Amino acid sequence: MFYFLYEQLAGTGHVPFLNLLKYLTFRTGMALFTAQLVVVLMGSRFIRWMQAKQGKGQPIRAEGIQRHVIEKAGTPTMGGVMILAGLLTGTLLWSDLKNPNVWAVILVTAGFGVLGFMDDYAKVTKQTTAGVSGKLRLVLEVGLAAAAVLILILWGGRPPEAPGLQTSLAFPIFKELLLNLGWFYLIFGGFVIVGAANAVNFTDGLDGLAIVPVMIAAAAFGLIAYLVGNFLFAGYLQLHFVPGVGEVAVFCGAVIGAGMGFLWYNAPPARIFMGDTGSLALGGALGAVAVATKHELVLAIIGGLFVAETLSVIIQVAWFKRTGKRIFLMAPIHHHFEKLGWSESTVVIRFWIVAVMLALLGLATLKIR
Repeated sequence: MFYFLYEQLAGTGHVPFLNLLKYLTFRTGMALFTAQLVVVLMGSRFIRWMQAKQGKGQPIRAEGIQRHVIEKAGTPTMGGVMILAGLLTGTLLWSDLKNPNVWAVILVTAGFGVLGFMDDYAKVTKQTTAGVSGKLRLVLEVGLAAAAVLILILWGGRPPEAPGLQTSLAFPIFKELLLNLGWFYLIFGGFVIVGAANAVNFTDGLDGLAIVPVMIAAAAFGLIAYLVGNFLFAGYLQLHFVPGVGEVAVFCGAVIGAGMGFLWYNAPPARIFMGDTGSLALGGALGAVAVATKHELVLAIIGGLFVAETLSVIIQVAWFKRTGKRIFLMAPIHHHFEKLGWSESTVVIRFWIVAVMLALLGLATLKIR
């Protein structure tokens, strides 16, 4: 919205301050600050309201870590509403709303947030850990993801030197290697978004565990969006230039700010959980940003922690069905370490460290060409 004011008034000379709005870095910083402010200001009141409405709070798995049943009982969920409020406010105020990349990412974030809210609402009202039908949720996720990828294919940036980039898969390290998937890219891009959403959902199991790695990944992809969307930087680093995608950095800034605001209330011991409302929205957002920036494979590196959490569940279920035995003491894998005797704070902080290391490794692929 403010960028529109810049376009309309900056040239008149009446409001010189508006010239700052032409700088992507300034708007990214302001989106971060705005998102954080919104979440912090609404936090306490929203939490009290959720406690009054939800009563017993989020149901805790009876077969899970036993101390969680006692320590986390009564903690409200749907904190993702706070995150979405800050994230969307920061993005809508400070980004260029004529940019289709921004709207594609917003579509996924808001749409997945609504699906997560439906799931959380079903769990709270029925006081069960089973929410909306898994098949129904998956169908809706695929539909939203496909719509966003279609927007990026049809209206995303079209660099003259790589006209088929929108439907191509770029490989890290190999500067010239592109695999044009044609319309099969619609399936691939949808898989990335849906997979990322559910991977973050699996990770969200301990206080502060998911939100900090999400912020770390958002920071890494904010930098990637800025570089890939800048013709000079992309050329210097021998990256595939994607016109207009730099605007996604503003969105990433809003994700970081909203995450920082939420962490104020989600830090151990958490006063509120993000729930599926937040985890699905944030995971889907990371997937959509990766697709928009043409760094889908790099997401598997930067978001390697989320990948490990998901694989631990898949491996556990598959092995148990085949042999009747478990590989991990409990899945997702963060619960395995709790079963080994690690304290919750130890698991969370060490996983944060892993997330930082993986983000740095992912960013290293920008220079190794």
